[in-house]
Amino acid sequence: MLEAGVKAPDFLLPADDGSTVKLSKLKGRPVVLYFYPKDDTTGCTREAKDFTDLSSDFAKAGAEVYGISPDSVKSHDKFRAKHGLSVRLLSDEEKGVSLAFGVWMEKSMYGKKYMGVERSTFLIDAKGQIAKVWRKVSVPGHAEEVLAAVKALKSK
Repeated sequence: MLEAGVKAPDFLLPADDGSTVKLSKLKGRPVVLYFYPKDDTTGCTREAKDFTDLSSDFAKAGAEVYGISPDSVKSHDKFRAKHGLSVRLLSDEEKGVSLAFGVWMEKSMYGKKYMGVERSTFLIDAKGQIAKVWRKVSVPGHAEEVLAAVKALKSK
């Protein structure tokens, strides 16, 4: 499991706008990576909207925010358009990044076991080190908590 103080695993993923994002190219500013299970589901939509609502505050704090799920770029594009999302969404269809960050795991619902993304967020500092980790995220108030951590990181 990745914890605060270790170097974040580098990756290159396709984004919903057709571009690609390489984590190591984002050094020099804080980066928020929030991993979520599936586009257009209740909790995931609420989380994406919460981060969107605070996007100007994250920008003022110098941070970039990315949502990552196993959904396709096409799915992300529809999800963003449907809900007016401003956060960029990255497609991890191969689940390599989710595995590297330790969020692809066995889950259980109604006694049935399956593999999926554990809702988790990573705050990465300007040097590429993990500054804070939230696992098993509860959506209400989470984006605000992450923003407070970004602001605290900037004041160090």
